[in-house]
Formats: sequence, structure tokens, C-alpha cells
Amino acid sequence: MKALQFTFIIQILFILNACDPGSHSEKRNKSNPNTKNVAVSVPEFNADSAFHFVAKQLAFGPRVPQSEAHQACASWLGEKMSEYADTLYLQHFRTRIYDQRAFDGVNIIGVFNPKARKRIVLASHWDSRPYADYDADPGNHHSPIDGANDGASGTAVLLEIARLLKTFPISEQLGIDIVFFDLEDYGPPTSDRNRYSEESWALGSQHWSRHPHTPSYRANFGILLDMVGGADPVFPREYFSQQYASWVLDRVWLKAYELGYGNLFVNKPGSPINDDHVPMNEIAGIPTINIIHLDPSSSNGTFFEHWHTVADNLDAIDKETLRIVGRIVTHTIYNEQ
Repeated sequence: MKALQFTFIIQILFILNACDPGSHSEKRNKSNPNTKNVAVSVPEFNADSAFHFVAKQLAFGPRVPQSEAHQACASWLGEKMSEYADTLYLQHFRTRIYDQRAFDGVNIIGVFNPKARKRIVLASHWDSRPYADYDADPGNHHSPIDGANDGASGTAVLLEIARLLKTFPISEQLGIDIVFFDLEDYGPPTSDRNRYSEESWALGSQHWSRHPHTPSYRANFGILLDMVGGADPVFPREYFSQQYASWVLDRVWLKAYELGYGNLFVNKPGSPINDDHVPMNEIAGIPTINIIHLDPSSSNGTFFEHWHTVADNLDAIDKETLRIVGRIVTHTIYNEQ
């Protein structure tokens, strides 16, 4: 990804340990004594399939907008979502990147149960960074990256979830919208960052948030996946997710705890990340969280070690991490029915 960390310092730390992450569902049950706990059948997330989807994206080459690899991958993603979803939308748009050049982009949207009023939106970005500007070798700073973890991992997890939704349909009363955002990672090179606005990132998400794929689109909540395939991840409660959608964090983090992954989905505050979920919250008004691997001990000070380097390739992907994140999201949405 590349959503860059804001430079301001968080002055107020929210108190987490005093909060009961299951309070929302508990209150619903108490208010309705007739509520019964119903066992929900949740299909098993296939990490091998998700890994294959990462490899397939990388096989096209760096998915840099305006490139042949980008166009080829867009066609493939559209074909897969057309195969799995009830309805496919290809949202073509034209926008300006940080230096005012006009670029064409496409958001790829798969809709499941389009008539359902209750909806959940799952999102990732599918483009890759044109600059390896955090690489240890300055000679690579203007080389495009594969973006295996930064983009392809989240997209792969959602492709596998789309396959599961096709094979094991969710209740018709619940609609799922899977959105692959374009032009998330075409922000300015780090050397020029201070010359440009933070709004030059997440361009596809900004467009979709202002012009959703269906008129007056609403979703109960959203989950963004970014950098969810690296080894030994830690997923804290990202700052903007906490500010805008703390109850969604509670729900997902409780599910992670129930599945035995509380050591990875930690109940601690994370840095503020300017990612696709910010427009989803601020423009679209959809309470959306960001599941994102943050590592302040890395050489870049924020993200996993290979972030925005040429080493963000298939070797950086860990199947077990894909499986864990995929299981948590799958269990979250199937239990919403």
C-alpha cells in the first residue's frame, strides 16, 4: 500500500482494555430475550487458493496504472469477479495524479445478493507502486514494485472469499460488495512528498466514495484489507478505524480472539494511516476499518520491512497469514447473516 502515515502526533490515546469488545452483540441479546444463538456454517478459507491469486497478479508484472500489465490484470480480475459474483461493475474513471497528469483507472466491483438491503463492503487496492522509493538501493527508487503484500495480498484474500460466496452462498438477506480500488498507490515519490497533498493517494477510493456503483449506495459497515500477507504480522487498531468505526473493530477483533488469533489482532492503538478507508468513512459515510500490518520497529518506521521496495515480491508472502486474515473476515461476514 502506500498510504503514507500522517506526520502529526496522536495526542489522545483511547483506552481499550476497559472496553468489552462483545458489548454490541451482548446488548442486542439482552434487549430481546427471544433471541436464540444459531450455529452458522462457515466455509473453510483456502490459503493455497489465495496464494495462487497473489502469484497470478504478480505474473502480469507490476500493476502500475497506464501499463500493459495493469490492463491485463484488470481484465483477469474482471473475469474472476464475473465468474463468482451475481453482478460485476467495472467503474472506469479519469483523474489527475499528484503532478496533474490525467490517468485512467478502473475500480472492479463484485456484488453478491444485490437485492439485499443489509450490506457489507469488503475492499482492497489492486494497483502497485511505480516507485520503490524505500529500497536500500537508491538505483531502485524509480523502479516499479511487484506489490505482493502491498495490494495483491488483500485482493487475493477477497478473491478467495468471492469464490467461497459463489460456492457456499450466504443468506439472501445479506448483501456483500467486494471492491478492488485502482490508483491507490500512485502518490508522489518520497523525495517530493512535501510538495504535494495527501489527497494524491487513494484516488480510486475517493472516486468510488463520491460515485458508488449504484445510486444512493449504503453499507452497514466496511472492511479494508491492506498488506495482509507478510510473515509474523501484527494488526493493531488503526487510528482512523478507531475514530470512525470502533464498533466494527470490536466486532472483528472479538472474532479474531474467538478464533485464537488475539496475539496478532492486538487490542492496542495503531498509527493513523491515510488509506482507502479514509474516503470511505469521510466521503461515503460508511463506517470502515483497515486491517493493516503495522511494524514501527521496521527500517521504514511504520510498515513491514519490504514496504515500497523491490523485495515486496512473492517471497514476502506467508500462506499462514493469508489463512488467518481470510478466516477472520470469512467468519465475520457469515456470522452477520
